[in-house]
Amino acid sequence: MARQTKAQREWRPGMPKKRRSIKVMFASTVLLLEAFVVLFATLVVFGLRSDTIPIGVILGVGLALSAVLIVACAFLTKPYGMLLGWVLQVLILATGIVEPMMFLVGILFALTWLYGIRTGARLDRENAERDRQQAEWEQANPSGGEGTQSL
Repeated sequence: MARQTKAQREWRPGMPKKRRSIKVMFASTVLLLEAFVVLFATLVVFGLRSDTIPIGVILGVGLALSAVLIVACAFLTKPYGMLLGWVLQVLILATGIVEPMMFLVGILFALTWLYGIRTGARLDRENAERDRQQAEWEQANPSGGEGTQSL
């Protein structure tokens, strides 16, 4: 038999499904998009600067940064996950030293990251409030909606 996760072991019939964080989903989306942009930027730098910067350095740093951006998605639910995301935003901005157009890309992604984090946190708060109100309503109305007409 396959190993079960902690959530699978603790599940009981009738338990409400735990909501996924919108903030984490938005942050993951931004980091994955950045990974693709960094991959393509690596190819640009390879084409433009391979005569001045060793090819191994260009490919090594670019591919490593892309990999770190992808792996960072797994840590967004941890307490230090969002801080890691901000550090990566600064690293993306710093790539502008090698390719100046990346300053613009870094600023745009940092703004997208900020917007996604703030909007996701707001939506998570609204969902938590909605869930709380739903639980209160269900507790006050244990009949489960009996007596209502169905179509």
